[in-house]
Amino acid sequence: MSYIQIPLEKFKDTFSTAIELSSVALGGQVISVSDEFFAEAFHLLLVEPAPSLKGQFGPKGALFSGWETRRHNPTYDWCIIKLGTTGSISGFDVDTSHFNGNEAPQVSIDVLYSADDAPAPKVDDPRWEEILPKVNLGPSSRHLFTVPPSRGVNYVKLNMYPDGGIARFRVYGLVAPIFPSDTSALFDLAHVFSGGRVVYTSDQHFGVGSNLILPGRGKDMGDGWETKRSRAKGHKDWAIIKLGDAGFLSQVEIDTAHFMGNFPESCEMHALHIDDLVPSDVPEDRWTLILPRTKLGPHRRHFFQLENTDGKAYTHVRITIYPDGGIKRVRVLGRRAPAINAEGDAQAAHPADEIADDGGSGAASARPDSTERVTAAARGPLIPALPLTPEAFAPFGKVVQAYADVNAVPNPRSTRVTGANQGTATKFHKLALLESSYPPEVGATAGLSVYRCRPIDVQPGGEWEVKLLERHPCTNQAFIPMGGGVGLGEDALEDPGTSYLVIVAQNGADDKPDLGTLRAFVASAGQGIVYDTGVWHHPMAVLHKTMDFTCVETQVGNGDKLDCEVVDLDGAAGYYRVQVPS
Repeated sequence: MSYIQIPLEKFKDTFSTAIELSSVALGGQVISVSDEFFAEAFHLLLVEPAPSLKGQFGPKGALFSGWETRRHNPTYDWCIIKLGTTGSISGFDVDTSHFNGNEAPQVSIDVLYSADDAPAPKVDDPRWEEILPKVNLGPSSRHLFTVPPSRGVNYVKLNMYPDGGIARFRVYGLVAPIFPSDTSALFDLAHVFSGGRVVYTSDQHFGVGSNLILPGRGKDMGDGWETKRSRAKGHKDWAIIKLGDAGFLSQVEIDTAHFMGNFPESCEMHALHIDDLVPSDVPEDRWTLILPRTKLGPHRRHFFQLENTDGKAYTHVRITIYPDGGIKRVRVLGRRAPAINAEGDAQAAHPADEIADDGGSGAASARPDSTERVTAAARGPLIPALPLTPEAFAPFGKVVQAYADVNAVPNPRSTRVTGANQGTATKFHKLALLESSYPPEVGATAGLSVYRCRPIDVQPGGEWEVKLLERHPCTNQAFIPMGGGVGLGEDALEDPGTSYLVIVAQNGADDKPDLGTLRAFVASAGQGIVYDTGVWHHPMAVLHKTMDFTCVETQVGNGDKLDCEVVDLDGAAGYYRVQVPS
């Protein structure tokens, strides 16, 4: 088996667009080991570099962050590792940091594929294939090797001759993407298990860009993407993600989990269709803005509907943060685009188990005409109902809720949070202010009303047609869920609903709803909403069970248009539809 040893200074050029298939962050795990007397093998797969433990001793001797075996092995030691996901291996980083005088002198590496539901392979399994022959190692240094890309494998056996210590072991390659069997299914095209790759970052001083597409929400700020503090006016940082396949994009989730004092002030996202792995020297006007610059908040998942995506497939997205800071994860939800073969027929761009190469997916950059598309258009556009967050709702109003972590409030520099009620409460001050611009002579007054709202006729996973919108020209309007109670009288709801739809739109140039700005959210019973003055919105739309709301508003109360203006939407070409979550 041929291999090339790579100088450490060439690491970025060689491995920057590869995936660390063995990482514990992907689910990599040690399955079995011949010996780990001095230091346990799980250290091999840790994300963080090995720290020095010089001068520290335990019951068995000096402590090391790595895998270290007993002395005097007459043959060799070995460690079997299951990769986080099946992939094609192209290289290794064998790191002996801080092992000096007790480092492993030589290693070789074997691989195999075995079904996930089959028993883990043993050391003498005849299916093991050597991918890296015996190579020499030195003390306290990183050793980089590339090999010809393997077939799809999910197990690696690290052989150490004859014994000693290794600090970290990293296996690099490309993921065998996992796609839904239903080609129309919505899924995360950027996810590492879908074949996504972070191919460029402007800066990754505190946390690497490849963390953006990892599974889960991580454990601390160390497993996100974080840039250094900027001091220049107008600064921005960005990361480019190559999607696992070309797709029609719908929504994005931007997670700032654990980033509370260092989250970005705002972000925006662009998209591109290109065959290149790394889109360098691409004119800026080729990038399409799919998420305008939007404020972010601390330590939470943000959900945004994307713009300018209808009918066009994209292969790359660029997330830009202002001016700097940290993001934990980016999820780009969409549907795979069909490829076009020589006969002009649509087909899946990649088989579900094919490992993508560095080129494009071959997917069409525009959606082909079809009877299905014409039918969908006649029914009107479909928009997703996304979880309600203060940042996404900001163009339309305010979200009123408590926060489990007081450092996660929106606008933490200006939002006041104090203790209250002799220490039994936490008060989040003035999350929304009351507004009124009625002429004095009409006699409008502020007050509290109660709405008992029956659920709309839509099932989980169903669609709700938006046939009308209303606005309040002279006041903002708040709706606060009231909950229920068992055994508190016949008027209390014993089993109230727990969620409701919030559907909003901006005013257009014609003083009518601008349906291009129509957005839908799912609010929980722990969230109240405040519609800004003049914002178009759908009447309260409760999901699945009756709910009570306190409404806070100013009004004349005589049916005057100053109180409420209702517009019936034109459904001749089909009403806009809201996709309710399953």
